[in-house]
Amino acid sequence: MADSGTEIVGGDLLSVVKDDCSLTEAISKEGGLTAGSSAAKEIHEAEPLDHEDSTKDPSVKTPIMEAEGATAADLEPMMPAYYFVKWITWKEKKTPIITQSENGPCPLLAIMNTLFLRWKAKLPAQTEVITTEDLMAHLGECVLSIKPREKAEGMELNFQQNMSDAMAVLPKLSTGLDVNVRFTGVSDFEYTPECIAFDLLDIPLYHGWLVDPQSPEMVAAVGKLSYNQLVEKIIDYKHSANSSRVSEGLVAEQFLESTATQLSYHGLCELNTTAKEGELSVFFRNNHFSTMIKHKGHLYLLVTDQGFLQEGGLVWESLHNVEGDGNFCDSDFRLCHPPQRSVPVTQPEDLTPQQQQRQIDQDYLVAMSLQQQQGVAPGPLSDLDLARQLQEEEYQQQQQQQGGPSQAPAQQVTNHTVWAYTRRKETPL
Repeated sequence: MADSGTEIVGGDLLSVVKDDCSLTEAISKEGGLTAGSSAAKEIHEAEPLDHEDSTKDPSVKTPIMEAEGATAADLEPMMPAYYFVKWITWKEKKTPIITQSENGPCPLLAIMNTLFLRWKAKLPAQTEVITTEDLMAHLGECVLSIKPREKAEGMELNFQQNMSDAMAVLPKLSTGLDVNVRFTGVSDFEYTPECIAFDLLDIPLYHGWLVDPQSPEMVAAVGKLSYNQLVEKIIDYKHSANSSRVSEGLVAEQFLESTATQLSYHGLCELNTTAKEGELSVFFRNNHFSTMIKHKGHLYLLVTDQGFLQEGGLVWESLHNVEGDGNFCDSDFRLCHPPQRSVPVTQPEDLTPQQQQRQIDQDYLVAMSLQQQQGVAPGPLSDLDLARQLQEEEYQQQQQQQGGPSQAPAQQVTNHTVWAYTRRKETPL
């Protein structure tokens, strides 16, 4: 841990810790940029329509709003001042990982989790909560511990400049980085000072948003442009008087729409090829940074959802398709299942009138079907009897989904069931 008041040698290098509030103040002053925020600002300047008209024009709005990577970037999420620590057994060692309560552009957690899994950073045993300031201090220590790989004078000066740039960008790591992908390779990003932090810490930064080379028309339309440049091109070309330019702009827009998840299958294949076996890296997708590893030829993302804080055996999620429905695994990459959570029953007052009527009809038909199955003539039954039959059917359906007993507890009739049948009696077919 750096001592209070530590100054970093090297000109205008940022002090890691001057006092207890220095890092928080630095973060609030820097503000930080989320991925694509510069694109959004440049787009507004480049739009041929005024702001009011452009927001109503779907042809202008679509490429910006459909591709999630550079959308809503000016709306910075409120990040917590502290994070919960989850302890896992990683390669037979108790290792901390930092969880987060919601997805957001927080590369600080992805970088620190990578360093924890590499054992480059450590926390005191049994630590349950850590503040942003403490994480920044740990990261500052890791950066300061880096030594130049070459002793040549020119290389050392370059290293010192990189250190200066990296320390200056550290406050942004807790809010967001200005990351601008290129669609030509999984390691291709427009160069920004923010990338230096990854380079110095030797943490590969990847994305999987690539154009498919088997689509020559899209390859020609996208070219070697970055995301920001491509959005500007789409806006410019779609309002051109030249029909060929309009067509090319539409093709580029189609690419963004068809890859709105910011991961293409070609990108996934290239990602699997580029990542090294056992390599810990950071994966950027949908304005979010995740810790990633390649194990036995398969890609996995670290599970940092705070909802799984108490599930020490749930560590990784496989990355094998663009839909994002991976399989959960433990720290040894063995398949595991998250605990089942009870599904809350929707109350009648939460439904729209149309949904209420459909529920009434469905429950009534279920009750009539139960009568016929039990050999009971469809004569009049008491409300309570029919309500019990409806409850029995609902309970069986719920237990079949959860794998529990199929017999409903006696005398357990919900208000929803009685309400549905009562309303059905009052509503003619």
